[in-house]
Amino acid sequence: MRKEHDFLGELEVPDDVYYGVQTIRAVENFRITGQKVDPDFVQSMAKVKKASALANMSTGRMPEEVGNLLVAAADEIIAGKMLDQFPVDPIQGGAGTSFNMNMNEVLCNRALEMSGKEKGRYDIISPNNHGNMAQSTNDTFPTAIKVCLSHKAKKLVGALDRLASELEKKSQEYADIIKMGRTHLQDAVPITLGQEMGSYASSVRRGISRIEHAIETIHYMNMGGTAVGTGLNAEPEYIKNVAKKLSEVTGETYRTADNMIDATNNTDGFADVSSALKNTALVLIKMANDFRMMASGPRCGLNELKLPMRQPGSSIMPGKVNPVIAEVLNQTCYQVIGNDLAVSFGVENGQFELNVMEPVMAFNMFNSMNYLTNAVDGFVDKLLINLQPNTQQCQEWVDKSVGIVTALLPHVGYENSAMLAKEAYNSGRPIREVILEKGLLTQEKLDKILAPKAMTTPGIVG
Repeated sequence: MRKEHDFLGELEVPDDVYYGVQTIRAVENFRITGQKVDPDFVQSMAKVKKASALANMSTGRMPEEVGNLLVAAADEIIAGKMLDQFPVDPIQGGAGTSFNMNMNEVLCNRALEMSGKEKGRYDIISPNNHGNMAQSTNDTFPTAIKVCLSHKAKKLVGALDRLASELEKKSQEYADIIKMGRTHLQDAVPITLGQEMGSYASSVRRGISRIEHAIETIHYMNMGGTAVGTGLNAEPEYIKNVAKKLSEVTGETYRTADNMIDATNNTDGFADVSSALKNTALVLIKMANDFRMMASGPRCGLNELKLPMRQPGSSIMPGKVNPVIAEVLNQTCYQVIGNDLAVSFGVENGQFELNVMEPVMAFNMFNSMNYLTNAVDGFVDKLLINLQPNTQQCQEWVDKSVGIVTALLPHVGYENSAMLAKEAYNSGRPIREVILEKGLLTQEKLDKILAPKAMTTPGIVG
């Protein structure tokens, strides 16, 4: 053990860890989720700290022998090392101060070790004086959130792009499979299964655009604003350089906000991101529900789709198989919607110069992105790729439907069409049989009107 102290007193710290006294206090104070900070967030904060050290060296304030060691330590974390040295709970009081100091302690103790010094020698390299130079939790923490969200968004967008691409592929494969369209859960007019798949793809593409736009808006940061956005203890040259250095470290363009006080106390950009995730989840719920209903049965339901069989569906009913992959996508999306509500409450609960609720916002946004990425990948891999249409059943529902009478409107008028529909409903006979019996149309003309292409393509009238 080694002894470390802060202004509250002295604590013992295990000698084999890189974190220090302030991390120990946080672990004792915040036992909430039983989880640790997201590894992507740890690496994102390390990128922010690296950019800050580089900017501080560029102004001459940070001695290069210290700054280069901090950069080297940050590079190790960015490469995936020492991720077990961040034990603080992701939901924590203090607006993220515990995590910020956890990072500062790890960086400085690793820097000390690399220089041949003992951990805890903060008189040589200090978490507050060096690790936190020209910084505050109030600018590093939200900036790291933005870096992490951008990183996770790439993974999520990649998963959604795979989903949209596979749906577009199915749209082509199923282009000639006619089926009944439904409105109000009632028979409507025919549509092709390919058209339905194309509509799902279109909605997913819209979700991608929504997420990408929201992420683009949070590439404005308040680094250098320090405590309240006024820039106390940060040189103007540092403020200019830290944005440039962070852009170099991340490979993305980050800019200093025009009003850093606003950027420090307002978090509405996070509401935009979370809302984009929620709205995308709503689209995915609708799609998954449609798949479940089209696959219902198989003997006593719609039975228009055959989903891959993934596991037995019942502990009591032999032979039952459930649409578990679509179900788990639904449940994931419900969680994302709940997470968005937590983010919304967090955003509205800022006071004066700071929003102290950023940890819970970050926790929920990161979880939403992780969950959606995993669920969408699972939907593509375990359901969509091996999806099979039941072409025969789709055609059977079309043949039995009275809804196709709508296609007759240009040829026999609304009154005659309504009369034909009513008689077909009351007698239970196929609509084609009733039409031919009444002598309103010839067989040849009827076949042309009710051809799949004529009923599902604008501008084509049989």
